[in-house]
Amino acid sequence: MTTDCIIIGGGLIGMLTARELALAGLSVTVVERGRAGAEASWAGGGILSPLYPWRYGDAVSALAQWSQERYQALSEALAEESGVDPQWTRSGLLMLGAAQACEAATWAARFGAEIERLDAPATTQCEPALTAVQTDALWMPRVAQVRNPRLVKALRGSIVHAGVTLKEDTPVTDLLLDHGQIRGVRTAAGTISAPRVVIAGGAWSAALVAATGVEIAVEPVRGQMIVFDARPGLLRHVVMHEGRYLIPRRDGHVLAGSTLEYVGFDKSTTDTALAELRAVACRLVPELARFDIERQWSGLRPGSPAGVPFIGAIEAVDGLFVNAGHFRNGVVLAPASVRLLADLVLGRRPILDPAPYRPSTPRPGEGLAATAQFRTKTL
Repeated sequence: MTTDCIIIGGGLIGMLTARELALAGLSVTVVERGRAGAEASWAGGGILSPLYPWRYGDAVSALAQWSQERYQALSEALAEESGVDPQWTRSGLLMLGAAQACEAATWAARFGAEIERLDAPATTQCEPALTAVQTDALWMPRVAQVRNPRLVKALRGSIVHAGVTLKEDTPVTDLLLDHGQIRGVRTAAGTISAPRVVIAGGAWSAALVAATGVEIAVEPVRGQMIVFDARPGLLRHVVMHEGRYLIPRRDGHVLAGSTLEYVGFDKSTTDTALAELRAVACRLVPELARFDIERQWSGLRPGSPAGVPFIGAIEAVDGLFVNAGHFRNGVVLAPASVRLLADLVLGRRPILDPAPYRPSTPRPGEGLAATAQFRTKTL
């Protein structure tokens, strides 16, 4: 089998990359080790903003801003192409506590974001479900969310509609290299030839890139979440407090997340996380104690130094690219990351300066001490 481009990885980044390249006229094949969209893309909360965005560098904010401005239109297009509504919803983001109000205001002024400081009465008025909370807050009214399982289902339908070949349950066993040129991939089901290959394997990407002798600092970071079978309207907005968040869905479900655990590729869930997430949720919104927890699950985020993804060419191998390492922000950064990667693959003028994302660019926060500090900061 021969195609113009192979995408290794059928998550949000991989499928969205396939869609972008297919719309540009390339024949594209997506090769996924499991089921499309079933890993971190499915498991996340779908908040379309980095959590505490001023804690990240400009490289992350630039991708987020570009994506946020286009997400509603993307969701509408995916719904039309697939018949599945990703449920883009402008919920707003309410961050309890205002200890970093000055840093937040400086960041907002630089990136044109709308942010407001609320006193305790105004916070309760904004979100009446917070009956037990008396604290100032930072309010970002324009932040939206999508429903991850619906987003990846819509995207799967979209790429099939666009003519992309999707091969699921097909692990890649080898990259086919010939004198510094990518020639395709070998899978358990046979060989696929292509002059371009994009590695978008999420937390599994580093091992694929390592086959070329190049290392990228992407590692799995487990996140556990729970969902309450609550009533519609109980919670109006996404609420953040000390690194934990509550997300209201249109049908009344309320997600509570998430943990940040460096445990390798272990996707198991724990009673400790369940108890902690439930306690935090019920402390913030006491009425949640009346509702059952419908499900607990986990996903493996592709962690990276300072949360800056690797987007661009693997310089040691002509025709090989990577789009991975989005850490906690894969959903919000996806449209810009994919467009930038497609620009580089197709030789178009890039939407953003690609330099901060190149695999060969040193990341701020690399090194053991700096990485430990960033892990603490992103809680």
